[in-house]
Amino acid sequence: MLLELRIENLLLIERAELRLGPGLSVVTGETGAGKTILAHSLDLLLGGRARPQIVRPGAPEAYVEGAFALPPGLLDDPALAGLGERLPDAPEEIVLARRVSASGRTSAFVAGRSASAADMRALGTRLLAFYGQHEHRKLALASAQLEILDAFAGQAHLDRLGRYRAAHAEVGAVKADLDALRAREGARERDLDLFRFELAEIEAAAPDQEEAASLRAERERLRHAEALRGAAGSALSALAGDPDLGSGGEGAGGLVAAAAAALEASAGVARDLDAVATRVRALEIEAGDIASGLRGFLEDIDAEPGRLEAVEERLAALERLERKHGGSIEAVLGHAERLREEIARLEGAGELAADLERRLRDASERRADLAADLTATRRKAAGRLTAAMAAELRALGMEGARLEAALVPEPDGFGSAGAERVELRVAFNPGLPSAPLRDAASGGELSRLMLALAVVAGAKGNGDPRQTLVFDEIDVGIGGHAARAVGERLRALAERRQTLCITHLPQVASLADTHFVVTKRAGRGGATAAVEPVEGEDLVAEICRMLGAEKSDEAASRHARELLAAAA
Repeated sequence: MLLELRIENLLLIERAELRLGPGLSVVTGETGAGKTILAHSLDLLLGGRARPQIVRPGAPEAYVEGAFALPPGLLDDPALAGLGERLPDAPEEIVLARRVSASGRTSAFVAGRSASAADMRALGTRLLAFYGQHEHRKLALASAQLEILDAFAGQAHLDRLGRYRAAHAEVGAVKADLDALRAREGARERDLDLFRFELAEIEAAAPDQEEAASLRAERERLRHAEALRGAAGSALSALAGDPDLGSGGEGAGGLVAAAAAALEASAGVARDLDAVATRVRALEIEAGDIASGLRGFLEDIDAEPGRLEAVEERLAALERLERKHGGSIEAVLGHAERLREEIARLEGAGELAADLERRLRDASERRADLAADLTATRRKAAGRLTAAMAAELRALGMEGARLEAALVPEPDGFGSAGAERVELRVAFNPGLPSAPLRDAASGGELSRLMLALAVVAGAKGNGDPRQTLVFDEIDVGIGGHAARAVGERLRALAERRQTLCITHLPQVASLADTHFVVTKRAGRGGATAAVEPVEGEDLVAEICRMLGAEKSDEAASRHARELLAAAA
């Protein structure tokens, strides 16, 4: 139930607050006073788009907020699972809000937390069912007419429809896979030869990331072998006086050894000199190790005369694979794995085709069975809907009018919602043949038809009694006894579900439990609209205005009081 509606800086409304109760609430006012602003504010809470230039001139933003009593278990709906996880546990009330900046940017909030327009739509449409004049156009859509009949058929039918849609989607997906497999059948052997060749090439090379890195380092060393050999030989000659390298004398290592021997002769005499001697002996050992390392390096670099060519050849093979398959050894290995999977798939194509054909047959049979059940249920529901609508339209002053739901077979056998579409056909006068709804009805007739559908079929939300019903001037084009009948049906509907109606009919307004009036006032800052509840003599005055007279008109005042008294 909608508890409060607060609006700030939305078109003409600078600030308004409506506190609603159960039963029937109406909103009235002069044409152009701003009644449709209320309808737009509710549309924003349903996740609708903000209209251009809806922010009141001079204001930085518009703000709409609706406080709702949250029906128990509503957040258990799987479609609201993500939203429910972000909200407090089991709230009794919930606030939906939208901000619209002067630049047109919008933001949405649920229970004070940022939300998307999709979140607002998912939750808002479960709290509000909106019927406006634009719904006339929706009624002409085949999809909307199908939804009406399916909603009337009941929850078990809707559950079956969900299973049908899953089966229909599976048929489409499996058929697409099978068609793709058959389309490639002619190229299968060619693809297999190519994939096998590429995989054999990769497996023969056996690429390895660590090996490639090691080989690149080794190549750099071998490419500079002569320079490295010269540097190491010169260093060894200087250090060891190696005669093989053409060096004369003892070298630096021999001189250090001689210095160590000289100091050893005086060991134990002077502590300071002993410390120096220790350092010289360490230097002698280090010089020997360095000389040994240089000799080993020179031996290794001369060990494999053809090693550079072998390394270059191996790296060329690896780099050729990298260029062909992604630029890195990792990409080459990944490509090899995909080749193995594709080869296995193509080699098992016959078995895969048989499996897909079996799955397609099973899904098609399941879809056909579910479609037959849907068709049978819709036929029964169509008969019940016709009878119920005849009684409801009779109560709305349309004696002899009838609505039929005709089942039209899908041209391709099966559609997304079954084996048929639905076409609503109406005849508003006895003895006339029925005609498609889009061709047969006037504005006033469509308005009463929409109200009858709201009562009978629950055309939105499957008739969820937890929803607040909002009617935006759907009584347009109606007058006289029909207007009173519409008001009576709205009040009867409001006994089961909170109902808000924006109306211009005094016959409807007089039946309301709560009455709000929208008035437009001119001021220095421009026109503004105010929304205020009325009762007592103010209510009588508003009914008189709706009758086209002033309260001072005794006949109009008497008529207004009679309408209110008859509604009591």
